[in-house]
Amino acid sequence: MPFYDPTNRTSKELVPGLTIRPFWGENLLVGVVYLEPNTVVPSHSHPHEQCSYLLEGEMEFILDGERRFLHPGELVFIPGGTEHSVIAGPQPIRVLDIFSPVREDLKF
Repeated sequence: MPFYDPTNRTSKELVPGLTIRPFWGENLLVGVVYLEPNTVVPSHSHPHEQCSYLLEGEMEFILDGERRFLHPGELVFIPGGTEHSVIAGPQPIRVLDIFSPVREDLKF
């Protein structure tokens, strides 16, 4: 089925304060991500290319040692294998994450 309502999708907690509602096809996975205020996503990497598009809130994004503050409407591309982390601002955050290829660990 090609049409979905993210509010009807079960979410999965990846780290305390961060949940994702993932949707996937054959070659990419899209996740609607929710972060509670001040959530810290520890530094990590994965072999998948990722694009994060900030929909609501503000966050500090650390990519390969470079720090940037992202605001709604801004995005970041993360090459596979690159260390990255996030520090959420004082408001709830909503992000659209896109991964290619599909991250099997996020399918459920």
